[in-house]
Amino acid sequence: MNKIAILGTGSWATGLARVLNDNGHTVMMYGIDQGEIDDINIRHCNYKYFKDVHIEESIRATSSLNEAIDGAQYIVITIPTQFVRETLEKVKPLLKEKVIVVNAAKGFDMNTNMRMSDTIREVLNESIEPVVSLIGPSHAEEVVERILTAICAVSLDEDIAKKVQKLFSNQYFRVYTTTDEIGAEYGAAYKNVIAVASGIIAGLGYGDNSRAALITRGLHEMSLYGLLKGGKKETFFGLTGIGDLIVTCSSLHSRNFQAGYDIGESERALDFMTHNTKTCEGVRTCKVIHEDVKMHDYHIETPIVDAVYRVLYEGANPKEVVASLMMRDLKSEQL
Repeated sequence: MNKIAILGTGSWATGLARVLNDNGHTVMMYGIDQGEIDDINIRHCNYKYFKDVHIEESIRATSSLNEAIDGAQYIVITIPTQFVRETLEKVKPLLKEKVIVVNAAKGFDMNTNMRMSDTIREVLNESIEPVVSLIGPSHAEEVVERILTAICAVSLDEDIAKKVQKLFSNQYFRVYTTTDEIGAEYGAAYKNVIAVASGIIAGLGYGDNSRAALITRGLHEMSLYGLLKGGKKETFFGLTGIGDLIVTCSSLHSRNFQAGYDIGESERALDFMTHNTKTCEGVRTCKVIHEDVKMHDYHIETPIVDAVYRVLYEGANPKEVVASLMMRDLKSEQL
């Protein structure tokens, strides 16, 4: 069995730690919140995220990065994307042998807007094997309860992806493989913006018809953008595309959906943008995609991203923005 270091002690870190522990691996979580570390080591829970879940005593946590990664064959990244680069810069000098890095953070590098796999390669380069990302419809709140889940191990190297597939797969956590890193990562990021929009329309009081339309047109918009970036069309109709999109747009577990709901319910984004303390990748991703499309003139339309951008960053009224989407010029569904 393997020793696996998990960077993070949050909800996703805890869910994946339990999967790996169930599979017989040695798990060491690294965190900076001493309360979470004590919960895991002493009380065998992670009360901040899961009120009623008992964590096995064999799962350990530490505030020492060196202790976490010493002897580890795999490093799993679950921290928010804005902290990935600086954390990996601390990891690099501690690595004594090549490791496999498994990325479970979804979004873009805060400083460069690079995809996470590119950021990991740039920082750790020759210190690691090919990067693998875990992407798919998987809320930590269900994974930690061992509820049936299927996701993808995404890597440019299929053999490494298969290693990670075997590492995580069990009777309740099924892992597929794909080599379309670009399509999977852009899908994983883009769907968070659509989820914010889904929360907004729910908060405004719209129903299932509205959400179905949003998800369907969101998939179209997401795939157009992803194809331009070099992704494969079929990827957007798999687990890392429509699968991840559906669950993130439909679940109360989704922080992006919850953020949108709060904005829709209050009919403005100001309070949320001022006081939010939770990680909500869709807020920043919206800005990155909107500005990227505007700067490069890709000759595609991204009306949902543009609408969310207007609400988040220009103070537009959500109800008025939704109405404007409905009144856009009529067109063929394929356009």
